[in-house]
Amino acid sequence: MLNPLPASKWNYTTAAHLCNRAGFGDTPEQIKKLARMNPQEAVGSFVDYSEIPDTTPALAWAKPDPDRVERYQEIQRMAREEKNSTQTEDQKREVSEKRLKMVRELQRTQAMHIEQMRADWLKRMASGPRPLQEKLTLFWHGHFATSALKVQDAYFMWLQIDTFRQKGSGNWLDLLQAMATDPAMLIWLDQAQSRKEHPNENFARECMELFTLGEGHYTEKDVTEAARAMTGWSLDRPHEEYVYRPRLHDYGVKTVLGTTGNLSGRQVLELIVAQPQAARFITGKLWKFFASENPSPQLIDALAESFRAGGNNFGPFLRTIFSSEEFYADSVMHNQIKSPVQWLVNSVRLLEREMPPPIVATQMTKTLGQDLLAPPNVKGWDGGVSWITTNTLLARYNQAAILVMGQGNLGATGDRPGQKMAAARANEIARQMRPVDVNTIINEEERRDAQAVIAKLEKWFIQGQLTEKHREVLRDYLEPRSELNDQDVRHAIRLLMSTPEYQLT
Repeated sequence: MLNPLPASKWNYTTAAHLCNRAGFGDTPEQIKKLARMNPQEAVGSFVDYSEIPDTTPALAWAKPDPDRVERYQEIQRMAREEKNSTQTEDQKREVSEKRLKMVRELQRTQAMHIEQMRADWLKRMASGPRPLQEKLTLFWHGHFATSALKVQDAYFMWLQIDTFRQKGSGNWLDLLQAMATDPAMLIWLDQAQSRKEHPNENFARECMELFTLGEGHYTEKDVTEAARAMTGWSLDRPHEEYVYRPRLHDYGVKTVLGTTGNLSGRQVLELIVAQPQAARFITGKLWKFFASENPSPQLIDALAESFRAGGNNFGPFLRTIFSSEEFYADSVMHNQIKSPVQWLVNSVRLLEREMPPPIVATQMTKTLGQDLLAPPNVKGWDGGVSWITTNTLLARYNQAAILVMGQGNLGATGDRPGQKMAAARANEIARQMRPVDVNTIINEEERRDAQAVIAKLEKWFIQGQLTEKHREVLRDYLEPRSELNDQDVRHAIRLLMSTPEYQLT
């Protein structure tokens, strides 16, 4: 298994598949350039992204805040004043109002930074020079699912996403250690509260169950003993950094996965990664994300063997799967439901338009079921068929109208007043978006033949063919029109984007 794809099978269709799965898709012109390379060069153009300059500027606030400690100390000082018995009731009320005002301002700033971060990430996916780096970062965000709703610190969330960018194609143990001591993760799974008197088991449990081994490949004793070994990993929240606190660490003897000793947290991670199941688990999950659901046991064995042979490094492993015949099998190609983020970024790239304004773009993915930086739980998003419901499918059709024609309704998410206000504001801005320029997709000469228009749209947007039923819908719309204007072409594109075929990649 995992035989290299023969050069004879490398063509426009396989190049489009690589482009869709290792990135977020692209226009026919870019796919043609990829198809003119040999398979190794094409795969390398995605996997070797560290060689591609990335001049994307960092967000201005994405750095430690030197005034943070002073602000927190001021809030704590005012909280003490509120309880001071020597203060009059009026004085206490005045201090309380000042403290609440400062807290609310901090909360508004954090919320604004999270929205900026979502928008910046979507823009990187749509127009950045390293599509696989962002696609892999999206995978790790779903794998180590961490929500800003609990972390409540935009810098910590940015730091975690940046760690995925920098280490996502590197060594498995290095990435796992980085996540174990990541400030956002320390808050998300309560590891920062763990101490030898009361070890917190949340991270130890999820590390084995969700991150590395899967259910049935560890015992409850392994979890409790690993939690003891991980005590001491803590957080200096005012200074926004991980800190190891030796006085909180349990130096006693522990037994984890059959090994006994005065184990440290790092040694536990080493024991976990050394398990044969660890390679099977993570490579199987990567295959499901980049290729297809339900890989056979034989394929999982081959994936794990390749990963181990590459020193547990993700870069060589991804090169292997993107170069393999199995990755381009008929059962894999055009058979994966686009996630909301994939759908939006792919649509923006194919339409050759800018990402919608931040509040519109984030409301789009949220309405479709994928709120970046706020996964639903520690398991992340289920993916696959769960992306498609009656409501989300209708939302995709409405959003296609917004992207193509500047018309449509995003819909509302949530019942709280703030959520309704955000949705209303997003809809207001969406209605001001310009329709897409379709002249680069279908020129004047091509518009004279309805069949040629359909064939061009199929190649552009789905790299394949619609079913006869859906082609007929397009024919019924196009053929009565002797001369297609821009709005006619836009409507035809919107119709195609509303087909089941467009929801697949």
